[in-house]
Amino acid sequence: MQWYFVALLLTFLTSSQGILTTLSQSNGKYLYDYATVPFLAEVFKLVLSGLLVWRECQISPSTRMTTEWKSVRLYVVPSIIYLIHNNVQFATLTYVDASTYQIMGNLKIVTTGILFRLFLRRRLSNLQWMAIILLAVGTTTSQVKGCGEASCDSLFAAPIQGYMLGAVSACLSALAGVYTEFLMKKNNDSLYWQNVQLYTFGSIFNLARLVLDDYRGGYENGSWWQRLFNGYSITTWMVVLNLGSTGLLVSWLMKYADNIVKVYATSMAMLLTMVWSVYLFSFKPTLQLFLGIIICMMSLHMYFAPPNMLLDLPTQVRAASESLKEVTVERRTDS
Repeated sequence: MQWYFVALLLTFLTSSQGILTTLSQSNGKYLYDYATVPFLAEVFKLVLSGLLVWRECQISPSTRMTTEWKSVRLYVVPSIIYLIHNNVQFATLTYVDASTYQIMGNLKIVTTGILFRLFLRRRLSNLQWMAIILLAVGTTTSQVKGCGEASCDSLFAAPIQGYMLGAVSACLSALAGVYTEFLMKKNNDSLYWQNVQLYTFGSIFNLARLVLDDYRGGYENGSWWQRLFNGYSITTWMVVLNLGSTGLLVSWLMKYADNIVKVYATSMAMLLTMVWSVYLFSFKPTLQLFLGIIICMMSLHMYFAPPNMLLDLPTQVRAASESLKEVTVERRTDS
């Protein structure tokens, strides 16, 4: 399976997440406990990965699976990072409004590139760095509203704590992705076995959140298992399947592609969601949206296109460079 097909499918599914979540509401409210959705998505990923690794073992008994605890325990780290990240998100939203937080979230595009270089030792060309920065600029441009509106004024009116927490949130999001890629590529274990380990801890942490919410609420609405499927509709189940499927696609990209591909897929999904909202929710397209889409497409081309497509040298310059190489070879031969 080619990585670009998986990235395209991830873009499509991610862009439909927000739309499905909106459609799952009734009169602007959730009839179900939205904290149960990520838990069921983790369970779905765990069960499906378990079935796939069982099938893989039946077909090939030599399937590689590292079972030592010192290796398995590493898979708890992404869950811990995401747990901290979620708390930082809530803390950030106490200082900034939702639109400002969404715009600051684009910092994770750049921080992913930086951590990608520092921790995974993956070298990026100057053009690729420019493309990553362009992607962040493009997604930000598409989200900024007219400067005569209050949301634009609030962008630079938040306390310094809000910006600091936003930067920490972006770094944590990037760190979780980069560390997950490190786990997926550190050995030749089966992808499905790695998923089983990853989603086992993910299910445990999401279950712990449900139990903690019950405790904080004084069990006013009963225990979590009593309301697990309360208010669920077909659209809600589609949200669960969508969230689980995108997680499986991301793990595939981490194994066989990299974090930058995932960043591009999710960024393009955000733009696609805005386009879909024009037709589904009477969202009014803005000039900023069109400019953002153009900038992001330029970034996509700059990052993934072969260098010879980006550097279109004139014929005279090519001839001069080729003759220069020939002279150099002749001098080496003479000596």
